[in-house]
Formats: sequence, structure tokens, C-alpha cells
Amino acid sequence: MIGMIREVTPEVDANALLAGAQFIDAFRVEVGATAVNAREACTRMVLDGPRWIDALLRLRNILVRPFGLKTSGEGAPAPCGLIGLFPVLSETPERLVAGFDDSHLDFRIVVDVSGSAASRQVTSTTLVRTHNLLGRAYLTLIMPFHKLVVRGMMGRIVEPAR
Repeated sequence: MIGMIREVTPEVDANALLAGAQFIDAFRVEVGATAVNAREACTRMVLDGPRWIDALLRLRNILVRPFGLKTSGEGAPAPCGLIGLFPVLSETPERLVAGFDDSHLDFRIVVDVSGSAASRQVTSTTLVRTHNLLGRAYLTLIMPFHKLVVRGMMGRIVEPAR
């Protein structure tokens, strides 16, 4: 069903994307005949996401700043530029990989577009590798919100570009 977001088994090579990742999940949305490539799907998710996600991100940045955690990927290697705060590490029309490494954890977001022109799907996969107690604590605290945030962001993919 077009627009329905569901959790799916991740179909990425986790070792190639983020060796040692301790967390991985994936969500997929059917977009039908919507013409979208991986960059556009990621852009819609990140830049055109619901306002409540922006508010959560601002709150997160205020809370983590005293711990010296990054509040964006600015300054991190971004061979393919930035989308919002996320450095794009690699990109084809079918796949975009974004993310950065921090002192507490490293993460990657993988956006895959697949299917025929009449029946496209977009899958967003998140991978996380923690480095220390702070990273594990952060992952534990953020996970209750993660699925809700990803679903909210993916809902923007099927909407027309603004």
C-alpha cells in the first residue's frame, strides 16, 4: 500500500557500511510511481520532516552540548556534500549513505530506492556503533524515539516536493 511505512529486515552489508555496528534497523515505504532518487528521498526526510522532529533535534542539541557531543556533521568528511546536518559519504541514484563519527558513537543512514518505475520503494536503514558508556547510554535513551522519528521522516517521501 502506497505511503504505508513498515519495519523490515535490514538488507545492507553492515560490515561494509559500519563494521562492528551494534544496532541496525530498517523501514520501508511504498512510493508507487513517485519519481524519486536516493538524494531526493533523503532530502525530503531530513529537510522537509515534521516540525516536531526539528523541535526534538533542537532539544537534543541543547542537552548533549555540555557533554561535548557533535550537534551536526559540519566539518566531518562529506565527499558528496551535506543534507541538513548529515555529511553524505557516498551516493548513487539508488543509494545514499550519510553519517559521521563522534566520540561516543558512529552512525550511518542508508537510503535505498528500488523497484520499477511504477512500483518504487524507499528503505531507510540506520546503523550505530557505540564507543563507550556514554554512547551506549545515548543509544538506550534515544531508541524509544528513533522508530517514531524515522516513521515521521519517511512519511514525507511520498508527498510532492515543495
